[in-house]
Amino acid sequence: MDQDRRTRLAPDERRRQLVALGVATLVDEPLEALTIEQLAKLAGVSRGLLFYYFGSKQGLHREVVLAARDGMLNATRPVDDLAPLDRLHSTLTRTVQFVRDHSGTFYSLVRGAASGDPEVREVVEQARVEQADRVIAVFLELGMPDTQMLRIALRSWVAFAEEALIEGALTTAMASEQIVEFLERSVRAVAASVGTESD
Repeated sequence: MDQDRRTRLAPDERRRQLVALGVATLVDEPLEALTIEQLAKLAGVSRGLLFYYFGSKQGLHREVVLAARDGMLNATRPVDDLAPLDRLHSTLTRTVQFVRDHSGTFYSLVRGAASGDPEVREVVEQARVEQADRVIAVFLELGMPDTQMLRIALRSWVAFAEEALIEGALTTAMASEQIVEFLERSVRAVAASVGTESD
């Protein structure tokens, strides 16, 4: 009994463990391949326990994508005490590194927007909004007017950057510094195309 108490996990801890294991599977396969049965087998637990924690395959996918999203956003969080363009460079450098270190996770996040589950799509969209807000903050600090067009342009750039990261960081041996420099040039060009007139 004492041994059981030492090894038995609290419900929240067990749930976190299962989600982490789900995120780990993204290294080798896409999100849509993750099933309740597969995760139960990997974790050595019953299917019923997975249904208890997540309710369905869709519920499992949402929690896995949520954990993956938070991991990416935390790993690429801007360094607040840097100057705007230095902060942008630092964030993009760590983003490229994250994509290369966690390629399956990033790919599943980006492609999660095409998921048939609206809750999964919403989690991915929340990540895009936060990433866009980080970039928008840089250009506002540089003195650009906070216009609707600036926000549209930079939010659109985030989608562009995702594809550039997939094509450059995941499918080529291109130097990370080269990818970062390209992303920096492209986002500055997008911002400059908006101009400086207010709405």
